[in-house]
Amino acid sequence: MQDNNLSDIEINEQRIVKNKELNLLEALIPVICLMALLAYNIFFVDDQEWFGAYTNQIILLIGGGIAAIVGVFNKVSFNLMGKEIWENLKSVFVPILILFLVGALAGTWLVSGIIPAMVYYGLQVLSPEIFLPASVVIAAIISIATGSSWTTSATVGIALIGIGSALGIPTGMIAGAVISGAYFGDKMSPLSDTTNLAPAMAGTDLFTHIRYMAFTTVPTVLVTIIIFSILSATIDTTGNADISNLLSSINNTFNITPLLFIVPVVVIALILMKTKPLIALLTGVVLAVIVAFIFQPEILTSLSDSKFAAIINSILTDTQIATDNEKLNELFSSGGMNGMIWTILLICCAMIFGGIMDAIGALARITNELLKIATTVFGLFASTVFSCLGLNVIASDQYLAIVIPGKMFKKAYQDKNLAPENLSRTLEDSGTVTSVLIPWNTCGAYQSGVLGVGVAEYFVYAIFNWLSPITTLIFAALSIKIRQTTNK
Repeated sequence: MQDNNLSDIEINEQRIVKNKELNLLEALIPVICLMALLAYNIFFVDDQEWFGAYTNQIILLIGGGIAAIVGVFNKVSFNLMGKEIWENLKSVFVPILILFLVGALAGTWLVSGIIPAMVYYGLQVLSPEIFLPASVVIAAIISIATGSSWTTSATVGIALIGIGSALGIPTGMIAGAVISGAYFGDKMSPLSDTTNLAPAMAGTDLFTHIRYMAFTTVPTVLVTIIIFSILSATIDTTGNADISNLLSSINNTFNITPLLFIVPVVVIALILMKTKPLIALLTGVVLAVIVAFIFQPEILTSLSDSKFAAIINSILTDTQIATDNEKLNELFSSGGMNGMIWTILLICCAMIFGGIMDAIGALARITNELLKIATTVFGLFASTVFSCLGLNVIASDQYLAIVIPGKMFKKAYQDKNLAPENLSRTLEDSGTVTSVLIPWNTCGAYQSGVLGVGVAEYFVYAIFNWLSPITTLIFAALSIKIRQTTNK
């Protein structure tokens, strides 16, 4: 979930553009070109930098340009394309601000000693043997309480990455565990916007949707925890023998005290009180600045001649704090707001591509074709799953991956006497959770940017996220908990 209210992003106001002039092949041309360019860049270009550091952004813009050409040949005006692009960009304005604040939060929480304190105490509590399943559970609890996978990653997720890295656990595994737990909580929390959006699109109520979703979601997260438990028991870590040295290095560099936890506790409390995420994160930055002046004056002095300049640098640019341990030197670094520029540009380029695809009617055409092949109940569920997956790739936004299939498939479920909660559950099982598996999707870009771990690194370990659509298809194939309207 992105940290927006539904009213902020006006999801229910998003239009689905249909274009009778556009055939399926034409609708697929931009998608095929985009996939081909991305595949070529991944498999044949050294360091995946065909166009430098911003290769993925350029490829998305090229895909958008190809879509625009297809649109012109099908009598779509540039005015309509521009309007849809603008609507898409407006929808991610708040997430972009959140990303900037997360960058500032990471920098200030580093120089204030908050992140080092989390690592310091976490190393003493979370052993490698239980770390990964514990990370899933911790992230799930926070996400259920806050209703936000984004907030969970930006707070406890960052801390868990730091602790796990110090223990010698691969960051891809840690990020996968955090994301798995965060998206479980996101799905099951009544505070989540996607959890409210899916039943609204399908025509059922919130708590019926959550109860019905539990049939597929709970088994999936249990399997996820079991797999991570096995991984934790078998993983070859390097952290155990080195923990005393790590603790000593942290303690010698920072003024470590439990009082530093006041800041994250205040931020989480504000989120639980339904304070707007922008205000909660900004509060976390301001409090961290105050704490830095009080508890870490030596750190600020070591970073710059002026303590105030050190704070500004931690908010805006790169910050690296030197310790006597090489592993910690890599861990205790932050890019500040500047570190979020790549992610923000990726989101903007994805929104441009998705906006043009929507404007020319390609999204509606592709979804309609999927609907045509849904002749059986399982076929209908499968078409919904693949439609959500496809829209997460094409439109680069999880909201559109819920809204468009929700509107398109609603009548088909009614015609087959399927209760609306079947559709709402499938939308969440395949639309919400898979968005984080796409590098250029807003969720994939956000999570990889915040956690500092590439999507390719955590993809396999985001077990809950790729297992969820498989679970919902298994339930459909075996006719398990497929509620009929005639039974109600």
